[in-house]
Amino acid sequence: MARLLIVDDERAIVDTLVRVLERDGHTVAGMTDAARVLDVDLSRFDLIVTDVMMPGMDGFELVRRIRERADCPILFLTAKTEEGDAVMGLGLGADDYIRKPCGAAELRAKVTAHLRREGRERHSSLEFGRVRIDLTAKRAEVDGAPVRLTPTEYALCEHLARRRGQVFSKEALLEEASGWDSTASAETITAHVSSIRSKFKAHGVNPIGTVWGMGYRWEL
Repeated sequence: MARLLIVDDERAIVDTLVRVLERDGHTVAGMTDAARVLDVDLSRFDLIVTDVMMPGMDGFELVRRIRERADCPILFLTAKTEEGDAVMGLGLGADDYIRKPCGAAELRAKVTAHLRREGRERHSSLEFGRVRIDLTAKRAEVDGAPVRLTPTEYALCEHLARRRGQVFSKEALLEEASGWDSTASAETITAHVSSIRSKFKAHGVNPIGTVWGMGYRWEL
């Protein structure tokens, strides 16, 4: 089973989420002070769930500061309902979000979906000129230099790259990214693709093309 970290300023919520996720056999740690997360060895965790609205350091700032060190899916737990807030969070490096209040079944399904995606067996690599997708290390490279993608961004790149030239709608890519139908909007895929393009652009390439009115495809 997986090692999970829950971050929320309300102890009652942390304790409830810990109990719910431990029922699935996971080892779950809970923290109520987001600032303390900065001192934690995040490589120990397979998935992180963090609240957004917290005093001192909010979830957006926390994810911005730990994304480079946390090589695992990060899920926002948020009472904020504006779509723009969710898109902003995804752009900062989160992989998904769950709206408060959420049921135990929804939380467990989200966590299970992301852990399952992370655990898929991968082999070898895909080569596209200057771009290499390392399927074993779950990493994208340009001329040997790593492109620092979030787990969800990498998953979307791998999905598209494996089916080079095939067009996928935002809805189809959302299902691939989230693992199941949720309250998330397909527009969150726009944020992910924008972030992916920005990171590849820094290396002088743009692997994902837009087919207007239809979706996206891998074009290298």
